[in-house]
Amino acid sequence: MGGGGSGDGEYATGVSDLTRSPWLRAALLIGAVGLAVYGLVSQWTQVHAALARLDGWDVAGATVCAIAGLGCMMLAWRALLADLGSPLPLPAAIRVMFVGQLGKYVPGAVWAVAAQVELARDYAVPRRRSATASLVSMAVTLVVGLVAAGLTLPLVSAHAVRHYWWVLAVIPLAAACLYPPVIKFGLDRVLRVLGRAPLEGSVSRGGMARALGWTTLGWLCYGAHAWFLISVFAKEGGEGRWAGGNTFALSLGAYALAWAVGFLIVFFPGGIGPREVALIAVLAPVMPSGSALVVALASRVVMTVGDLAWAGAGLAIGRSSSGRRRASRPAEPAGRQPSPAPGPRA
Repeated sequence: MGGGGSGDGEYATGVSDLTRSPWLRAALLIGAVGLAVYGLVSQWTQVHAALARLDGWDVAGATVCAIAGLGCMMLAWRALLADLGSPLPLPAAIRVMFVGQLGKYVPGAVWAVAAQVELARDYAVPRRRSATASLVSMAVTLVVGLVAAGLTLPLVSAHAVRHYWWVLAVIPLAAACLYPPVIKFGLDRVLRVLGRAPLEGSVSRGGMARALGWTTLGWLCYGAHAWFLISVFAKEGGEGRWAGGNTFALSLGAYALAWAVGFLIVFFPGGIGPREVALIAVLAPVMPSGSALVVALASRVVMTVGDLAWAGAGLAIGRSSSGRRRASRPAEPAGRQPSPAPGPRA
C-alpha cells in the first residue's frame, strides 16, 4: 500500500494537530484516566455490593479473559496496520493501541482514534494509514460482535428469538460488509459525509482474514469473561438449562449485543450507561433483575481494569523505550559544544 500522500495532511488538522503538543497529550491522558477511574468510584457502593456476591476466582477469571480479549483485538488492529504497509513491533503496538484507547473515556467519538493516530506517528506511521487501520478494526469488531449475538441469542430461549430476531436477520448483510472492498466503500461514504478524504486503501483478503481470526478469538474471550460472572447467578437461580454451553451462548450473545449498543451510541464515553442498560435488558428475562444488575456492574469494572492494565503496560513500554533511546545516543566529544539545532521530535 502507498505511504502518506498529499491527503495525509488532512489528518493533521483539528484534533490531530492539537495532540502533537506534549503538554496537551499529557493533559488528555490524565483526563482520560481520571474519567475512567471516576466511572468506578462514582458507582462504588453498587460495585462493592456486586463484587461481594461474586467469588474471588470468578472475578479473577473474568479479568484474565477480559485482558486476553483486549489483547486479541489489539493483534487484529496490528494485523490490519501491517497489511496496509506499516508493521509495528509488538511493544509499539501495545503502546499505540492501549494508551490511545483511553481516549474512549473522554466524551466525544474521535479522541481514541485521534490519539492512536498521533501515537503511531512516533513510529513513522502515516496518519491516514493508522486512521484507516483503526476505523476498519472498529468496523470488524462491531460486525463480528453482531454476528456472535445473532448466532448465539436464538440458542438461549424462545424469548430471545422473539425479541432479537432482527440481529439474526442482519447476519448476511453484516457478513457481506466484511468483504474488503465493501467495508472500504461504506467507510468512504461516512468519511465523505464528515468532509474527510477517503481511506488510504483497502486491506487485502489475507489481512482481513487474519484480523477476523484475532477478532473472533477476542470475542470468545469476552464471552468467557461474561460467563464467569453470569454462571454464578445462573446456578443460584437453579435454572438447570443454563448450565454448560447454553450459559456460554447466553454470555457471549448478551455481552456482544450490549457492547454493540454502547459502541453505536457515541455520545456516552466508553459506552458507559447504554452498555449496562442493554446487558440488563438482555439478561433480565432469564435471571432476576438484581442479578442482571450485578453482572452489568461487575463487567464494567472488569473491562475498565483491563483497559487500565494494558494502558499501564503501554506507558511503561514508552518510558523504557525513551530510556533506551537516551542510552544509545552517542556522547559528545570532550570540549565540543552541543549543536543548537533542534533534534527529532520525541
